[in-house]
Amino acid sequence: MANRNRNIGKWGEDLAAAYLEGKGYFILDRNVYTSYGEIDIITLQDYEDEKYLVFIEVKTRTTLEFGNPEDAITRQKQEHLLAAIETYLQNNPDLDHPWRVDVIAIQKLSAELPADIQHFESVFS
Repeated sequence: MANRNRNIGKWGEDLAAAYLEGKGYFILDRNVYTSYGEIDIITLQDYEDEKYLVFIEVKTRTTLEFGNPEDAITRQKQEHLLAAIETYLQNNPDLDHPWRVDVIAIQKLSAELPADIQHFESVFS
């Protein structure tokens, strides 16, 4: 089961990365591991003549048994992600840009239907 979940997660992250690139985001890094946990995708976005670092958490579901993908962003997950981001920023002082955290929620509930992608911007800081 863990291997299946890992494969679904990787598929969702690949789909999210392609979606972001299609929206003009530049992918800086993927699957960045810190002692506080993983940052799925790190991007740069040009917005109103300024560059923003965008840290993306991707959640993918193939069933609604455990709720919508975005429901998996618990308070504990937020705290771990913020600590991981802080570590990343300390280790990359050259990336001195404003930043935010986005969530991409992907649902693929049927093989016959395309995946549903929802992009939630600035979900917490």
